[in-house]
Amino acid sequence: MSSRQVVKKIFANFENSNDGVIRQGITKIDPANVEISSSEMPVAYEEGVEVKVIAGVSMGVQSPFYTRIPMMFLDITLQPRSQTQQTIPESWTAFAYVLDGNEGVFGSSDSYAVQAHTLVVFGTGDEVSVWNTSNYRPLRFLLIAGEPIGESVVQHGPFVMNTQAEIDRTIWDYRNGQNGFEMAK
Repeated sequence: MSSRQVVKKIFANFENSNDGVIRQGITKIDPANVEISSSEMPVAYEEGVEVKVIAGVSMGVQSPFYTRIPMMFLDITLQPRSQTQQTIPESWTAFAYVLDGNEGVFGSSDSYAVQAHTLVVFGTGDEVSVWNTSNYRPLRFLLIAGEPIGESVVQHGPFVMNTQAEIDRTIWDYRNGQNGFEMAK
């Protein structure tokens, strides 16, 4: 396993205007990059639970990374037969993506188990409860949460914008090597 953890790109609401899941203009700003080795990642522990705190806070451990808007990005591992709860702020929405393990139960203990490569979407402001019902295998998942921004989203292939006109312009820019796509050919 590599000592480096990589997040390709996450769009977050960096502005205070009221206009898509991706704020107008946010898709065109340069991303900020932060590199940290696994040994430097802040980690929270409790019995049978390890939480790498990439952004936000968990079990009293705060990420050192600044985000322009509050968000949570946690890499959680539950040992066999363990459980955890993570509070999500009332107005936030959240999802979990299961990386490894086939017996993760999310929500309530009577829910069905989900397998690796499954996305679980939670309601607003839920306390996320998770059980690893496996007797032998750890459960690892990402928990990501933030304030919903309620803007329109148009997606075409790898491009995500707010309107079809913006998508059309972005495709034109890509095909013509302009506006950030100069090295794309």
